[in-house]
Amino acid sequence: MAAEYCVGLITTGSREEAERIAEALVHRRLAACVTLVPEVASVYWWEGRVVRDRETLLLVKTSRAKWPALMAAVRQWHSYQIPEIIALPIVEGSASYLQWLEQTLAES
Repeated sequence: MAAEYCVGLITTGSREEAERIAEALVHRRLAACVTLVPEVASVYWWEGRVVRDRETLLLVKTSRAKWPALMAAVRQWHSYQIPEIIALPIVEGSASYLQWLEQTLAES
């Protein structure tokens, strides 16, 4: 069962943007849960130089089946030209949590 689920990593430029995206994903049942990690420091290449930014990280728990729709929605709502939207498979997890995840995403 665990291979059907993933954790998404999405960074945003502000806490407000992160909260708006998180709420929309959960309300639309594209995610069962989104955890916001405020004030992460990101260092990356952008337009030929190294940039250092403070961002908010979203940890998105969802199913692989919902991932394409989730990515499309985030691209539409996100302020970045190239937003970070990465999925990592859930290889193992507690049976009760994965069951909750499945039930939550299935409800409409």
